[in-house]
Amino acid sequence: MSISSDDFNYICQLLRDQTAISLEADKAIRVERQLAPIAQQAGFSSIEELVALLRTQQPNELHIQVIEAMLLSETSFFRDNYPFEALKKVLLPQFLKQRLSERSLNIWSAACSTGQEPYSIAMLLHQYFPIFAGWNVRFIASDISGEILTRAREGRYTQLEIHRGLTAAQQLRYFQQQDNEWQLKQQIRQMVEFRQINLAAGWPTLPLMDIIFMRNVLIYFDVATKKAILAKLRQVLSPDGYLFLGASETTITLDNSFEPVYFDKALCYRLRR
Repeated sequence: MSISSDDFNYICQLLRDQTAISLEADKAIRVERQLAPIAQQAGFSSIEELVALLRTQQPNELHIQVIEAMLLSETSFFRDNYPFEALKKVLLPQFLKQRLSERSLNIWSAACSTGQEPYSIAMLLHQYFPIFAGWNVRFIASDISGEILTRAREGRYTQLEIHRGLTAAQQLRYFQQQDNEWQLKQQIRQMVEFRQINLAAGWPTLPLMDIIFMRNVLIYFDVATKKAILAKLRQVLSPDGYLFLGASETTITLDNSFEPVYFDKALCYRLRR
C-alpha cells in the first residue's frame, strides 16, 4: 500500500496537532509501513481509504491507533552504554551520600517506549546497589502511547530484543523464557511505575527528580516545543539533579539554565549553580 503526498501531509499534521511531533518529509515509506496493517485490519483496501475516513471524523480510537503507530521508536537495553556507566560509577554513589539522611531517590525515564531503558536502570540498581531497596525510591517511566506502555508494563520481549544490549548473565538472572518470548521477573518490573505523559502537553504533578533520562525524543519537536519542555524540566529537576539527553540532543542555544557535565564519555546536564 502506498500513500499520496496529500495523505502523508494529513498524517503529519494529525501527529503534529495531537503530539507536537514533526515527521520529516523522507518518512513516507515508514508511514506506509505502519499504516498498511491498520488499513487492512479496518477492512480498507488502501491507505487512501483509511485516510479518507479519518478526514471525515472527529478524533476517535482509529485516530489514536494511527498516531500510536507513528510513535514506535528505536530502543534497546543499555542503549548507548555511557549514561549507564555514569550512573553506576559516579551518580548513584554520589546520591547515596547526598541523600543519606532522607534516604530517598527520584528517577524519571521519559519517553520510555517499550521499557528497555527504565528496566536497564532498574537492573543496574538491583545488581550493584541493593542498599536502595531500603530507601524510598520513586522510579517513574512515561510515554505518550498507552499501547506502548501496556507492553512495557508486561515486560515481555522477543529473542531479538533480549539479545540487544543484555549480557547472557543478565538474561539468565532477570528473565524467564515463555514460549518464544522472555518475561522480565516481577522483582524488576515492580520497581518501575509507568505513567502516560504527553511531554508536549501539560504534565501531571511530579516529585523533584534527581535523575532524568529524556533521550532521543527532543529531536522530534520544533524549537518552540523543545524550549517549552526544557522550561518544564527546570521545574522538576532537583537543584543537584542530572538530565540525560540523546547523543544528538543538547540544551545549548535552547535554554542557558542548563550546563553540560561530562563523566568520562557520558554527557549530561545540570542546572547552573
